[in-house]
Amino acid sequence: MSMTKTFAATEPARTEIDALSGATLLEFGAPWCGFCMRAQPLIETAFAGHPSLRHVKIEDGSGRPLGRSFRVKLWPTLVFLRDGQEVARLVRPTDANAIAEAMASIDATPT
Repeated sequence: MSMTKTFAATEPARTEIDALSGATLLEFGAPWCGFCMRAQPLIETAFAGHPSLRHVKIEDGSGRPLGRSFRVKLWPTLVFLRDGQEVARLVRPTDANAIAEAMASIDATPT
């Protein structure tokens, strides 16, 4: 697995996310969001050390149930999950090292 480049317009159900095994990064945002665009190189840099991490990139917006179930208010919001449970969260990250540290907290097989 590797970094997902595009936002999924159709979101999975919360029950699907809760049932995921292993390490997962949920990224909430929008393709037109300036903050989201600025964060992409940082996320890509962090992914270099965590190639086995699952990346679910969700296009969020008003009335989108998955984002609301995770209490997303600002984009991008990165939610780090281990076996469907939230372990860490970063909102509008500005540092690749902070993202990599959060990835390390959920990824049992970093390189």
